[in-house]
Amino acid sequence: MQSGFLSGDQALSQGAYEAGLLFAASYPGTPATEILESLACFKQIDSQWSVNEKVAYEVALASAVSGRRSLYASKHVGLNVAMDPLMTSAYTGINAGFVVVVCDDPGLHSSQNEQDSRLIAKWAKLPLLEPSSPSEAKDFVKYAFTLSEEFDTPVILRMTTRVAHTKENVFLGERKEAPAREFKIDIPKYVMVPGNAYKKHILLEEKINKLRKLSEKSKLNRAEINDTKLGFIATGVGYLYAKEMYPEASFLKLGFSYPFPRQLAKEFSDSVKDIFVIEELDPFLEEELKIAGINKIKTAHPSFRVGELRPEYIPDIVQGKERPPGLPAPRKPVMCPGCPHRNVFSVLKKLKLIVTGDIGCYTLGALAPLGALHSCLCMGAGVTFLEGFTRALGRNVVGVIGDSTFVHSGITGLINLSYNKTNAVLVILDNSTTAMTGSQPHPATGCTIKGEATKKLILEDICRACGADNVDVVNPYDIESLENLVKQRSSEDKLSVIIARYPCRLIKKDKAPYPEYDAGLCKSCYLCLALDCPAIKKDSDGKIKIEISFCAGCNLCVKTCKFGALKARG
Repeated sequence: MQSGFLSGDQALSQGAYEAGLLFAASYPGTPATEILESLACFKQIDSQWSVNEKVAYEVALASAVSGRRSLYASKHVGLNVAMDPLMTSAYTGINAGFVVVVCDDPGLHSSQNEQDSRLIAKWAKLPLLEPSSPSEAKDFVKYAFTLSEEFDTPVILRMTTRVAHTKENVFLGERKEAPAREFKIDIPKYVMVPGNAYKKHILLEEKINKLRKLSEKSKLNRAEINDTKLGFIATGVGYLYAKEMYPEASFLKLGFSYPFPRQLAKEFSDSVKDIFVIEELDPFLEEELKIAGINKIKTAHPSFRVGELRPEYIPDIVQGKERPPGLPAPRKPVMCPGCPHRNVFSVLKKLKLIVTGDIGCYTLGALAPLGALHSCLCMGAGVTFLEGFTRALGRNVVGVIGDSTFVHSGITGLINLSYNKTNAVLVILDNSTTAMTGSQPHPATGCTIKGEATKKLILEDICRACGADNVDVVNPYDIESLENLVKQRSSEDKLSVIIARYPCRLIKKDKAPYPEYDAGLCKSCYLCLALDCPAIKKDSDGKIKIEISFCAGCNLCVKTCKFGALKARG
């Protein structure tokens, strides 16, 4: 049998392929991005980057209802966007198997919050599977399709960053085709008007009780009885961490964690003296154990509800200690050398504007010394915060949003600005890709996930159709034109959109000569360092040093230097 060294995301995709998956949809978001990128490599699977997570969920669910095994994947905050259809899909059920993959991000490696999506399974009354390794991710997703079809329900498969990105040698199996099921018109099942939904809620309660009985005897939940003086109850990667630190202990390893197997937990509790609960973020297992009347458990100090778990933390939990202080970041995150976003933020900072931001690379504009972005909440909030701030504070506000994010959830905000007669200036930072998650295409790039040409969304047309009075396109490297344009539009009583367009440096890797530095003219004002460019450093003697290998030759530092100490070559 062949094998491959796969990450959790890749292994899950392999398992879905082997299970006969026919359709998959997602929007890029770390740590889930690689799931769809891997699925897109299988020609048998119709896969797509959707406009946003709600659209992805609805398209994938509809595909399942129509009879094709389907999969939705996103990071945790992406699942929030899809919550509306998710909650009701628990009522409608599916037809062919439908698996909802969500990847949580304990430790906030690339997210605006820490969130425990296990609670969503309980809230929505959907079965929850939690693999602890790549090989389990492959096996669990195959079982998830079977479970989904047996109980006519979406199944949530939850991973964390550590499982999604850890690599393991995984056996590769053959694809087993799952023939499409017939779609039958069934209005009481698929049309959720109140009368139908009420009846479906009753059925959902009955279904969750049947699923609880199944989880009690599921092979995904197992007791490993060894030293009965010390036991652990754990899910996901926490199980592996505890096993690594205390290999002689007993374990209740839960892979089918909701509905919670209460009887199985009681039996384990009766057989082990001391029981510690190991879980990342929220006390999900802890609460279920207490509901089951198991009060002998010892839980982690509340400080462990924040941040990612590590193997070396397990003894601290056993000893009842607080979480150790977090490790310092290995390096400060910073925009790439020559990034066109830096130029925009440099102008907005110079003009002393309040800047409402969004999710993407440009969030880095908030970090010192640049400090030119003043709010960041969620996808689309760069536009809606612009409206709220402008209505409260007046015209000294500018909103920024990326091109992919504008398509994701910025368009409705722009319509709201127009509809409610709010005049403001929005800057779309158009680098022609979804940069922060690894340069995925989106509807304004004219390319699909499979690399095929498709219809290209014209942002200028969209902005005008949404009601913008002025739509300008500017090259962000033309600092003078950009500054003059922002000044002009900010002074007008109009709704304006400025599209600052230049491809991401990771796509367009053109490199101009690095600037000359004349130490004799340098006054050590260090304004150039305030650009937060990784190619510019201060030497031990207080002079400027240009890291030639980093420098992209954008010459923003040249335009910033008032004394001519930095000069463009050529």
